[in-house]
Amino acid sequence: MPFPDEFYELARRVNNWGRWGDSDELGTVNLITNEHVRTAASLVAQGKRFSLSLPLDKNGIQTGLMPGRVNPIRTMIDINRPMLGDPTLFCNTDDIVVMGLQSATHWDGLAHVSYDGRMYNGYDTNSITVDGAGLCGIEKIETLVSRGVLLDVAAAKNMDRLDPGYHITCEDLDEAEEFAKLKVAAGDIVLVRTGQIQLVRKDNLKPRDKTEYAKPTPGLDVTTAEWFFDRNVAAVTADTFSLEVYPRADRDMFLPLHLIHIVEMGMTQGQNWDLELLAQDCEEDGVYEFFLDASPQKFVGGVGTLVNPIAIK
Repeated sequence: MPFPDEFYELARRVNNWGRWGDSDELGTVNLITNEHVRTAASLVAQGKRFSLSLPLDKNGIQTGLMPGRVNPIRTMIDINRPMLGDPTLFCNTDDIVVMGLQSATHWDGLAHVSYDGRMYNGYDTNSITVDGAGLCGIEKIETLVSRGVLLDVAAAKNMDRLDPGYHITCEDLDEAEEFAKLKVAAGDIVLVRTGQIQLVRKDNLKPRDKTEYAKPTPGLDVTTAEWFFDRNVAAVTADTFSLEVYPRADRDMFLPLHLIHIVEMGMTQGQNWDLELLAQDCEEDGVYEFFLDASPQKFVGGVGTLVNPIAIK
């Protein structure tokens, strides 16, 4: 076996294959029920809205660490063109963009990673072709709306930003949950704050800023998979480049939590979420739960998508 025995043991304990049927392509998103959404909607008390996405810009966070994941390149294809030949009448302006679907704030879909020739629910990786993901494409998740819960691990430790390479453990998540004075429930979307995003919340990003943001980065340790499994979390995201700690100290595996979350659990995960303004508001009013709409863009066959998540309190 190419991975340590502990990895396979963990994979067996949190495996969700067949839990929602042999043809399921949604994974833990199935845990978001109508009742849970109604409860989430009831959390809107003041109407305060927070966008959790980074700007889409050619000078964005990508450095080439993930080959081909280019920052958005937007250009004009039509500038004030008279549609009827008369510039005093209707004129049209259009633009076009080329970008990696995971170049900024995004969701990883269930076809994003694989190992041993298998994806979530045991699907064969041959279902992915040059035309995209034939199974588990991001478009299958038509809506992703639920109660959002901010677990501010940094604030719970009285820190502005966790140390680079810090391994977030189950105990750290328990501590953040206690700090927020709530309990994560089935169907929740959990947002994990480390403070790492502060490195790239600047108008003019420098290569050094982006490199320091990407690695080394604090993040979830692979052992936290059972924490999310036991609580039936619908999706998880963080304010870091990789969500999980990177690089791992032992270097025996590459992004193992991606494999556990996405392949074994069928849990959609997100990266590069800007949680700073939301965290500031949560600290001020002491409320760490909110209505969250983070529905994916429906790129057919996409293995991920950019997203502009909106938290409403």
